[in-house]
Amino acid sequence: MLNEQHINIVKSTIPLLEQAGPALTEHFYARMFRINPEVKDIFNMTNQHTGRQGVALFEAIAAYAKNIENLAALTSAVERIAQKHTSFNIQPEHYQIVGTHLIETLRELAADAFTTEVEEAWTAAYLFLAQVFIDREGELYLQRKLAVGGWENAREFVVTDKQAESSLVTSFTFTPVDGAEVLDYQPGQYIGIEVKPEGGQYNEIRQYSLSQKSNGKNYRISVKREGFGSDYQGLVSNHLHDAIEVGDRVSLYAPAGDFFYTEKQKPVVLISAGVGITPVQAMLQTLHDSGKENVSYLHACNNREQHSFIDETSTLISINNWQQKVWYMEGDAEFSGAMNLTAVASTLPLGDGDFYLCGPVVFMESIVKQLEALNVSRDRIHYEVFGPHANL
Repeated sequence: MLNEQHINIVKSTIPLLEQAGPALTEHFYARMFRINPEVKDIFNMTNQHTGRQGVALFEAIAAYAKNIENLAALTSAVERIAQKHTSFNIQPEHYQIVGTHLIETLRELAADAFTTEVEEAWTAAYLFLAQVFIDREGELYLQRKLAVGGWENAREFVVTDKQAESSLVTSFTFTPVDGAEVLDYQPGQYIGIEVKPEGGQYNEIRQYSLSQKSNGKNYRISVKREGFGSDYQGLVSNHLHDAIEVGDRVSLYAPAGDFFYTEKQKPVVLISAGVGITPVQAMLQTLHDSGKENVSYLHACNNREQHSFIDETSTLISINNWQQKVWYMEGDAEFSGAMNLTAVASTLPLGDGDFYLCGPVVFMESIVKQLEALNVSRDRIHYEVFGPHANL
C-alpha cells in the first residue's frame, strides 16, 4: 500500500528520472520486447521506431512522480490513457509485465541509487497507479459490454464500402458480420482496428477517428496513406489502402476516446488540418442533426487534391448557413499559406465559443498560441493528437 514514506521517496527520485530522460523508457521497451515479445501485438511498433511512444511514456512517468501527492491533477491524463488502453484491449495481466520491466529498468540504470527502500516505494507507487487504470478500464469494458450494440474484446466486421475522399485519404465502412447493432459513440471518438499486414510478424492495432455520426448500424473511418508502408512508416495505413477491399473482414474494438463534442449552448468553432478533418466530419453531422446555429469551420491542407470531404462538408455548411474558411499551401483557396486566425478573428466567437482542434501537432501548437493571443482561455480549447499524446 502506498504510504507517506513511499511518496517522499518517489519524489526524491525525480532528479534521477530527469537525468535519465527518454533513455529510461527506451531501455524499458527494449527490455520488455526482448523478454516478452508477445506484447508487441498490443503496442504500436511504428511509434516505437520513431521514438514518440518512449517520449510520451517518460513524460507520463515524470508527471506521476511530480503529482503523486495530488493525483487529481492527473485525472484527465488517466482518463485519456484508460480510453486508449481499451482500444488496445489492455488487460490486468499486462500491467504485471509492464511493472516488472519498469522496476528492473530502474534497477539496471541506477544501480547505486536504487536501494531496497527506493524499490519498495516505486513498486508501491506503480501498483497503486496500475490499479487505478485497471479499475477505470474495467468500468469502461463493462459499460460497453452492457450497452445496446456493445461488445467486449474484438468483434468481427466486414468492409461494406471503400471510397477515396482525396488523393491521400480513403474511407472504409465496417458492418458487423453478425448483423446486430453497433455501439453508439460520441462525435470525435475513435475505434481500434486489428490487422496483420502482409509479411508482418505481429498483429497491429491502430486507432482511427470515426468520420461519420453514430447510426447504430456501421462505422466509418477515413485513413490517410502515410509513408511508403516499409520500415513501419505507414505500415497499417498502406495495408488498408492496398490490401483491404469490400468483402474483407477485420477485427474492431469498441469506440473510445476522451475528445468529443459536448453541447454547452455555446458557439462552436471546429479547426482542422489535413486528415484531422476526420473527427470533425462526425461533429459537423451531429451539429447538423441538432440544429446548431452558431458554427464556424476552419480547415487547412496542402491543396485541393488533398482536401477530403469537400462536397460533404460544403453541403452541411450551406444547408445550415454556417461559416467556413479554407487555407491551402498550394493552389486556389480563400486563404493561402499557414492558417492565420487574425484574418478571421472578427468573425469568431472569441469571448464564449468552444474550440475543437485536430491536426498535426505543429499545426495545433500554432493554433493554440494564436487562440491564447486572442484571449481564448485554455478551458475552451479541446484537441486530439493522433498517436502518443503531446501537451500543447
